[in-house]
Amino acid sequence: MITSPSGSEKSVPLPTSGITFDVPEQQEAATPETIVIPSGQEEQKNPPSFSNAPPQQTNPWPKQIIILLFLLLILGGALYVGRMIFGVTAENKETTITYWGLWESDAIIKPVIAAFEAKNPKIKINYVKQSQTQYRERLQAAIARGEGPDVFRFHNTWVPMIHNELSAVPETVMSSSEFQNTFYPVAANDLIAGTTIYGIPLEIDGLGLYYNEDLFAKAGITAPPTTWEELLNIVPKITKASGDTFIVSAIALGTTTNVEHYSDIVATMFMQNGAAITAPKGAEAEQTLQFYRKFSTPNDPLYTWNETMDNSIYAFAMGKVAMILAPSWRAFDVVSMNPNLRFKIAPTPQLPGNIVNWASYWVEGVSSQSKYQAQAWEFVKYLTSKEGATLLYSEAQKARKLFGEPYARIDMAPSIKDDPYVGAYIKQATGARSFPLASRTFDNGINDKLIAYLMNAINSLKTGSSPTDALDTMSAGFKQVFVTYGLVSNAPAQQTQ
Repeated sequence: MITSPSGSEKSVPLPTSGITFDVPEQQEAATPETIVIPSGQEEQKNPPSFSNAPPQQTNPWPKQIIILLFLLLILGGALYVGRMIFGVTAENKETTITYWGLWESDAIIKPVIAAFEAKNPKIKINYVKQSQTQYRERLQAAIARGEGPDVFRFHNTWVPMIHNELSAVPETVMSSSEFQNTFYPVAANDLIAGTTIYGIPLEIDGLGLYYNEDLFAKAGITAPPTTWEELLNIVPKITKASGDTFIVSAIALGTTTNVEHYSDIVATMFMQNGAAITAPKGAEAEQTLQFYRKFSTPNDPLYTWNETMDNSIYAFAMGKVAMILAPSWRAFDVVSMNPNLRFKIAPTPQLPGNIVNWASYWVEGVSSQSKYQAQAWEFVKYLTSKEGATLLYSEAQKARKLFGEPYARIDMAPSIKDDPYVGAYIKQATGARSFPLASRTFDNGINDKLIAYLMNAINSLKTGSSPTDALDTMSAGFKQVFVTYGLVSNAPAQQTQ
């Protein structure tokens, strides 16, 4: 068990890693002490009387008590009238909550908001689309100043960095058991600590195998590869070299400078090959690193890509590479670059006996500093409901033409599992795993820092470093990042007798 700098009592497992970090837990209220108030004096007996006069009769309802009761009656009436007046006013008062998003334009999100407001006329939503540049830092700074949003978007790997800013999902909105029955297992691993839920996913995404239908047909390939062995057999059938570059490449792998999402790809390969991704050292990790580099190593039979090629997304759109591994939203980039390209997306190739897919997705959360917790969670509940998710998908599909946000809900999988673009991500979601090597989160934090160490390890092989040395350096760097974010302790393990 590790202890964060803040000191805590609850540990949250990092996805797939076995690393834990501590989330501060509200302290239980101290049991009130029982205070015995003494009477002050012992009961006294009547003193002897020196008077022969008879004792005076006492009035059981003295004037003071009558006056006090009268005043209490007036006060109670005033409070009742005040509660009726001000209570009605409070009930009729509209509440406006601010929602920070990242990817949806007003044209996409406004109809969804309008549908929610129609069902909840006392709650108004102020939507603010944010830039991804330094978004995580701006979000935390705004919340710290008391100026942050009530509802906001965050990446599934950010929980260790922003757990203090996240409000727990109330049981009235969703229980942990309901969450696990509603969403894919990776979401529960990423967002639940014990029975506490820190956000609700609006979509699921990861890596899919994009393939050019025309290049496949030209090479006599009738179906996309489902295993890495099948993919390796395709490489020589498609690759066409020309001097130091390629007229056509089979797949964009092996480099870091021009392969988009290489960190997601290598992380998936590590997990598929059984490497310990939290400290990737040993035979499995070394094999994985060398395998990735083979595609860009001259004189290797798999040599099909190098730094002379264009960015992998652009190269695919221009028909210069037959396959890339990328998230679903890259399809919009491809189509915008080349509307006439014939392509589809298949699930990620696998190794026999160890089906592992990648997960990288965004989540809706509520600020721990929000003054309107109930209203904020009511909005998130609607967004992530079947009705809200269906409407959002529909509006996004209208605006983006191809598809909307791939549904995070298991019960909505049948409606899109056969889609030529997003169907692959739905089919592989059950076996998806995540880790903070997710690209394009722009977090300037745990993801970007770990990716930098991975990049150095991959590039060092080209300059002559051994896989062992490269991974030793990378693993040491990983640990430094984990220590920075309180995921592991830097203290040496105690020796047991």
